Amino acid sequence: MLPQDPNYQAFLAVLKDRIRAAQLRAGLAVNQELVSLYWRIGSDILDRQERLGWGAKVVDQVSQDLTRSFPGMKGFSPRNLKYMRRFAQEYPDGEFVQQVAAQIPWFHNCVLLDKLTDHQERIWYIRKTIEHGWSRNILVHQIESGLHKRQGQALTNFAQNLPQPQSDLARELLKNPYSFDFLTVSENAQEREIETALVTHIKDFLLELGKGFAFVGSQYHMEVGGQDFYLDLLFYHLYLRCYVVIEMKAGEFKPEYAGKLNFYLTAVDDLLRHPDDKPAIGLLLCKSHNSLIVEYALRDVAKPIGVSSYELTSALPENIKSSLPTIEELEAELK
Repeated sequence: MLPQDPNYQAFLAVLKDRIRAAQLRAGLAVNQELVSLYWRIGSDILDRQERLGWGAKVVDQVSQDLTRSFPGMKGFSPRNLKYMRRFAQEYPDGEFVQQVAAQIPWFHNCVLLDKLTDHQERIWYIRKTIEHGWSRNILVHQIESGLHKRQGQALTNFAQNLPQPQSDLARELLKNPYSFDFLTVSENAQEREIETALVTHIKDFLLELGKGFAFVGSQYHMEVGGQDFYLDLLFYHLYLRCYVVIEMKAGEFKPEYAGKLNFYLTAVDDLLRHPDDKPAIGLLLCKSHNSLIVEYALRDVAKPIGVSSYELTSALPENIKSSLPTIEELEAELK
């Protein structure tokens, strides 16, 4: 029968892909038109207020009249009209709005207006949202975690050990510090405890690492010279086309950590690397580090290594924790 014919199934798959692509393009076009419309409405309100001296009450009047004229359309509330006005005020260049700001959903733009005051920072987050396809909640999280200040700030030796443009791409990939605020471990947690918690929350961990990371394994076993070695965390980066070895350290960076990670990277390149892969990259995540010591430690290391710190959200202190009611006590009280 036709539905079971492999050629038909391949044909159907092509049609589905084309339909999905068309739906995506249509959705993007609708969003661009909507954002552009809101910008024009905001610009018109601003223009009339400035030229004709209309006060703030014009927003409420416009809201009432547009809602009455277009009862099936949402978006003409006084609050949203104020966003339109501010949007036009913050982005006076209509060409910029069409080419950049209109590429993300309207309420993403509202988040940027609420959360940020610097124009260049807004542009940075707009471009990252376009690149990564962030939802509104993820955009809020990235802004609140100060991603623009952390991205590309790890201390590395990539310039010496990786060719261009891979060295720049790899450096931009790493952050400093990493925020592990989704973990519920104490500030004094040891490496294995943090590592286990990161694997348990792998979805949040991958979000913090950034786009392109694929998880391979934790405590990844490798045998070298008849001895067993275990990599804390092993990833593969889909865009850099290379393995990424991450080693966790609960204390301050020490120079010997770089030597050990250099050994691991050599083993990965020798035992796991495909001929089409790029050289493996290492990342040391330490609780803290001295920049000068890191610079000296990495200067003559042959493999590409980056060093970053990480931040934890402290668990509740024991004296506070003991004063809180247990689940059983809460259930008994409710009964």
